[in-house]
Amino acid sequence: MSIYRKPRSPYWHFDFQWRGHRFHGSTKRTGKREAEKVEAAERERAKALIAQTEAARTSLRLDDVAGRYWQEHGQYGAGAVNTERRLALMIEFFGKDRLLTEITGDEVSRLVAWRRRHAGKAPGALLSPYTVNHMLETLRSLFSRAKLWGVRFAHEPIWHKLMLPTPSERVRELSDDEAERIEATARGDYGTLIMFARTSGLRLNECITLRWTEVDFPGRQIRKLGKGGKLVTLPITPTIREILWPLRGHHPEIVFTYVCERAEHGRDRGQRYPITRNGLHSYWRRLIKEAGITGLRFHDLRQDFGTKLLRETGNLKLVQRAMNHATITTTVRYAHVLDSEVAEGMESVAKSRTKSRKMLKVI
Repeated sequence: MSIYRKPRSPYWHFDFQWRGHRFHGSTKRTGKREAEKVEAAERERAKALIAQTEAARTSLRLDDVAGRYWQEHGQYGAGAVNTERRLALMIEFFGKDRLLTEITGDEVSRLVAWRRRHAGKAPGALLSPYTVNHMLETLRSLFSRAKLWGVRFAHEPIWHKLMLPTPSERVRELSDDEAERIEATARGDYGTLIMFARTSGLRLNECITLRWTEVDFPGRQIRKLGKGGKLVTLPITPTIREILWPLRGHHPEIVFTYVCERAEHGRDRGQRYPITRNGLHSYWRRLIKEAGITGLRFHDLRQDFGTKLLRETGNLKLVQRAMNHATITTTVRYAHVLDSEVAEGMESVAKSRTKSRKMLKVI
């Protein structure tokens, strides 16, 4: 047995090699017999680890797994910036040398608690369940990717039990008055982008990253990669064409730009630059304040689009296609707009039954 005592430690330590890899550490045991059992368990763990590594042909260190995941998949997603940040936070919590195969459900549960305390606002404030769950989804993606490499997990965390419960997302619809005030207040370059978002129903990121290479005027279609790296297609209606056509020539690559009014941060006054997420959010806050509207997010423009489209067509599958929802389950959130049609149908059934009862009495 390769166990020994250190002069200044009350515990027995182990030190052995397996297929050229060294394994060593403390058994955390003061008795030799118990230490020998720990050492035997460490040998079995080492054999399994080397077998996993050889099968996957990759290091199972979290830092290495995250790096390979980023190179193969993460950097190409629509939310690559957020993915990179989540990977860094995982490494901060678990440590770069932590083996992916040794991350347990208990540790993931502690990761959830740790992440929730990152709100950075008032004392006791917590991050939203949505933000925390995004972190878990990214970690889960590492496990899924590792399986493609040949890694097998003896005790993979039970993800659905670790996810935080999330309230049903509200579906916000603009009133006619709110829509008129936004249209009257939103002018200039940002106003054009807002008008496009209201008309197309595209997500914020899909709007601000729209490129001219993705706009096919002759084919009357917009094609770009959207959420989750999935292809998003949008027909260029006469209204959308009217919005986009005048923007040609403003910028060689990006569709939606703004004219710089102050020479700062390396930008020249009078030159056009792509509209950024932060720039749009700043403008949006000023816009709704000036328009006298409260509780309206930019994302609500997309929900307003879906709500009005469903009310106009009554077709959930059509709305799912228009909004590029992966499943009909997401689109069903908008079904409340059909309540009036449901009520009319229920009343029609009730009247037909009443008519049938009267006919029976006559007979």
